[in-house]
Amino acid sequence: MESATRWFIAFLAFVILQRLSELVLAARNARRVMGRGGREYGAGHFPWLVGVHVLFILGMAGEVLVLGERPGVSWPLWLAIWLGAQALRYASIRALGDRWNVRIIVEPGVPPVASGPYRFLNHPNYVAIVAELVSAPLIFGAWRTALLVSILNALALRTRIRQENAALRGDGHA
Repeated sequence: MESATRWFIAFLAFVILQRLSELVLAARNARRVMGRGGREYGAGHFPWLVGVHVLFILGMAGEVLVLGERPGVSWPLWLAIWLGAQALRYASIRALGDRWNVRIIVEPGVPPVASGPYRFLNHPNYVAIVAELVSAPLIFGAWRTALLVSILNALALRTRIRQENAALRGDGHA
């Protein structure tokens, strides 16, 4: 097995473990916030987001392991963008504390977070995810995955951000 393939498998395993650990954290946070009277909004679009992230993982695996795509000369740039996206994503998760979730769960009467990256952006986590979904596949030359997943993610985020903003304003529908 060549070095690029081993590196990709390690990277993919890391991304999968990262996603699974985030699902565990999200479930724990959901229990806490729901226990304080939180309500979930926009649950209908959630399967689309899950599908985008599953396609992201399967698409990269297919392009690299089946089609034989390999890193191009720009892989260091894409790796730097991915690392920056990771830093922004985890700064967002940290700023939200137990209010961070993969679902839209709002605790009534609690104002939106305005610390960390939320001082500068309304949705820094989504900026990070957009950058991640583009850069991770391109590190390994999986341009088809980067393109398709980016388009599908943009469509899903269009709905997600509208529903999240409505929920945060208090005019969302559970």
